[in-house]
Amino acid sequence: MTTRVGIGFDAHPFIEGRELALGGVVIPFERGLDGHSDADVLTHAVIDACLGAANLGDIGAHFPSSDPATRGARSVKLLSSTVGELRRRGWKPEYVDATIVAERPKLRPYIGYMRASLSEALEIGVESVSVKATTTDHLGFVGREEGICCVAVATISKI
Repeated sequence: MTTRVGIGFDAHPFIEGRELALGGVVIPFERGLDGHSDADVLTHAVIDACLGAANLGDIGAHFPSSDPATRGARSVKLLSSTVGELRRRGWKPEYVDATIVAERPKLRPYIGYMRASLSEALEIGVESVSVKATTTDHLGFVGREEGICCVAVATISKI
């Protein structure tokens, strides 16, 4: 079996008046993330990790911010589309591991929901999706609560 590994990273600043979506789950919080789609940094990092593993470029090449069709789009739908593109090219996701970096909100109560949402979009079992959350102990833009970032690793295999 041929396998590949890809790494993804994304960061978005907070903005007032928008809901916070992470891994396809709306998290109760006073601010959301600014971006062209729903600015779901977790899902964006997973998309980039999957695309990187298949050597298919990055999220901006597939879903450019200049495309009005993706304005406000749910990122888990973009992830489902990405999985479809992987399959058309003979690849399938096997495993994803992601770490969300945020001072607030506390994400532990929502991790299971995020894993379930991502596993559905990835078309893999929830046991093959790891999501963790950490802080920067108040260092940098995340520590100043200016935004959230995420790093993800995806393993894919030939169909």
